[in-house]
Amino acid sequence: MKKKFYLLVLILSAMIIISCDNARKPASGQEDELIVFADSAEFYNLENSLITVFGKVIYTPQPENLFYLTRKDLSEFEKYKDRKNIIFIAPLGSQSKVSKFIEDIISPEVKNLVNEDSISVINKYDLWANNQLVMVITSSNLEKLNKNILKEHENLLHYFQKISDERLFQSLYNERFEQKKIEAGFLKDYEWMIYVQTDFYLAKNDPEGKFVWLRRSPGSDMERWIFVHWIDNASPMQLNRDSVYAIRNNLTRKYFKSSDDSSYVGISNDFKTTTEVNFLNRYALFTQGLWRMEDGSMGGPFINYTFFDEKTKRLYMLDGSVYAPKYYKKKLIQQVNVIMQSFLTGREVKPEKREELMDELED
Repeated sequence: MKKKFYLLVLILSAMIIISCDNARKPASGQEDELIVFADSAEFYNLENSLITVFGKVIYTPQPENLFYLTRKDLSEFEKYKDRKNIIFIAPLGSQSKVSKFIEDIISPEVKNLVNEDSISVINKYDLWANNQLVMVITSSNLEKLNKNILKEHENLLHYFQKISDERLFQSLYNERFEQKKIEAGFLKDYEWMIYVQTDFYLAKNDPEGKFVWLRRSPGSDMERWIFVHWIDNASPMQLNRDSVYAIRNNLTRKYFKSSDDSSYVGISNDFKTTTEVNFLNRYALFTQGLWRMEDGSMGGPFINYTFFDEKTKRLYMLDGSVYAPKYYKKKLIQQVNVIMQSFLTGREVKPEKREELMDELED
């Protein structure tokens, strides 16, 4: 159902009748700010639904909102039209300025689909700036609009999270600072690879334990780390929430210990969730929560993707953690999330990329 929805949105995006300026500058603004063009009275009636969707809270352990809504009047459009994330929201036919604006920019075919309640969300990318998402949310009346916001909450959030991750990856990825020799070693020895930034170092490489640990800024007050673990000859039956918790706790008990071995990292029971997600076009379990040393001396947020690879019969676990007690950590955890999304199994690595990396091992 979701795939059909995504395809429909892509088709409808092309039907918006707005001309684009070819000389676009990069979109501006904060990643977590959504500029919402809405009539004040209509926004008042829609605000709770919008906050329910976009104001989702994650705990790091401080509560942090995924996105923040900033309502603007349509008269301020020119000032904000280059922002990264923009929403136009209004019911059709309400006679508000935003409603009339939406009616002017969508085609008659789309208008009919909206009135039939076939669609309520229309996306346009790079409309007034590069790497920008402009979203139109509309329905035939205010009541339906409120219902459709909540009905499509996963899709609405997904679109802005996805483009935010893409923008972040573009800023993180730099071939000049890519540690290709480390990546090549993973590919040669283990038949998988992941992007390794220059400021990460290989802290643990245990072939017997099938465990690799990458760390950034160890011992500092802004540390990040990623580990990859895999189980050969696994069964898809192992892909369940309890197994994820058990496998992760066993790994951190073994590898993430204090210098005197008196304490180790475990999963906190606070704010722990596991959901089913599409990770790199495959079914996966996504776990997020808090890690902590058993003695209570340290802690922070972590995210975890676990999936079964049918071709190789491997169960993979990719895990990213942050330790930054003096800082908000939402952006830091997003960084490790984006890096983990560069993961490829051996068969997914293009031949030219494999050849390039293997050449690194010969230098």
